[in-house]
Amino acid sequence: MMKYWPYKSGITLNNEVAYLFFATRQKFLSNLSNTTNSSLYIDILDNSNKSKLFQIILTELEILILDIVELDLNSQNLRSLNHKILYDLIQKVSKIFFIKLNNSYNLISVLDHHEGNLYYFKIVSLEHKLLLGNLLIYLIFGSAHINESQFAFNNQNTPKEHVALLLENLIIQVSNLVIYVILENIKSLPQIAYFLRDNQLCNSIYVSTRSIAFFRNSLMFQSFFNLYIYQPKAIYSSRYKVWLIGSNGLVTRYIYTLRLDDFTRLSRLKLMFLFCLEIQDIIIPNLEKFILVLGKVLLYIFINIVGNSAILFVRAIVKQLYRQYK
Repeated sequence: MMKYWPYKSGITLNNEVAYLFFATRQKFLSNLSNTTNSSLYIDILDNSNKSKLFQIILTELEILILDIVELDLNSQNLRSLNHKILYDLIQKVSKIFFIKLNNSYNLISVLDHHEGNLYYFKIVSLEHKLLLGNLLIYLIFGSAHINESQFAFNNQNTPKEHVALLLENLIIQVSNLVIYVILENIKSLPQIAYFLRDNQLCNSIYVSTRSIAFFRNSLMFQSFFNLYIYQPKAIYSSRYKVWLIGSNGLVTRYIYTLRLDDFTRLSRLKLMFLFCLEIQDIIIPNLEKFILVLGKVLLYIFINIVGNSAILFVRAIVKQLYRQYK
């Protein structure tokens, strides 16, 4: 039987949030390896350190919710401040995670000045409302404050699994951003290798300078293609890619969501890609039909030519044999 998320704030909503956070924490004890074809910055961490980072994010999210309730912010305030709230959350988690490592490397001050102007940060910056905004509204105000046309179901009948999905996606993507910020601010490959080895953050396979360089370069190219190709396509298709903690590891799913605001913020280059995509959608199906018809015609002609030639050849042999027999 489908169970729905509370529609309004109150005791029922508070109990659901508490249970959701408890159930999510239990998932941190399972396998957290990446089972998809897409790479993550947290792939460089082992399961133990991923779990620690996830725990920090969930705890900070709890504190954030209490602070918002205490400040008596409404849903409109949250929407307007969402980008800053997300940025502050990433910064705070980064510092706490770094402090827990008890490392002497001076990274904290560098994190404060990170501009976040690279491909991956641009991707998340465009999707900040889907990443955090809707989730905060669900957790603090209930589904009544969500736009009716935002998702594929009525906000009065929002499945609990939908909110759980958004929470897991936030935890995974914020943890990814934290590791991204740390690695991008260290910059020097030998220093990254020393940082990972000194804090026992990962497998020995990632400790060599070559493996770290390959890891960062592959993520950079992936982020480039995601920013200019896959993200515009997802926006155009009203889809959003979410990360989940599955039974065997981290998995991805796509959910339907209205993305008209994101569409208006696309650059000319991305809009040009969408135009090419639209042309492709028009041309390729018709081209496939044309090639299919042409293939049938050529096959028909070939069969008839071969068939008639074979008949003529057989007749010629029969006539020749008949003449020899006479």
